This record gives sequence, structure tokens and C-alpha cells, in this order.
Amino acid sequence: MFVLITYDVNTEDASGRKRLRQVAKNCEKYGKRVQCSVFECDLEPAQCKILQESLKEIIDAGKDSLRFYYLGNRYKTKIEHFGIKKGLEADEILIL
Repeated sequence: MFVLITYDVNTEDASGRKRLRQVAKNCEKYGKRVQCSVFECDLEPAQCKILQESLKEIIDAGKDSLRFYYLGNRYKTKIEHFGIKKGLEADEILIL
């Protein structure tokens, strides 16, 4: 399934900047960064759950925000892109 992950981490202190780096590094293991705090991931349901749980352990729920948008398997018809930095191509090989 195709999942769009977005996050907003409060970076007012050193612990927030550390959380931001950790969230990004975890997302990079599963998908492709398409904007500063946005990743496109093609995941199996089990992978999605693992990633979700690992990110929930990193963030501070009182200061940070984490969102998962589930676009399903027919996501090509739901995405329009304009400009640079394209996301995942449907036929592109993604090595994890």
C-alpha cells in the first residue's frame, strides 16, 4: 500500500532537534523524502505498523505531530505532481 507520512517536530530545544533527525532517519529506511517533512512509502501492512510504532516512540505527543495518509494500491490516480523532486514512480525499484 502507498502511504504518505508527514510530521511536524518542535525543534525549539536540543531534544526536539534530535527527535526530528530520528524521525527522518526512520522514514528514510522505508521510503523517499519528497518534501522536508514528507515521505512517500510503498509498504506492506506489517512494515507500516512497525514504522508507525517506531515513530510514535520517538515523537513527543504533547509537542509533535505525525500523520499517515493511506492512499492504497491505486495511488497513481490520486497523485498529481508539478515541479521538481518527483516522488516514487510506480515501476521504480525501491531497495530497503
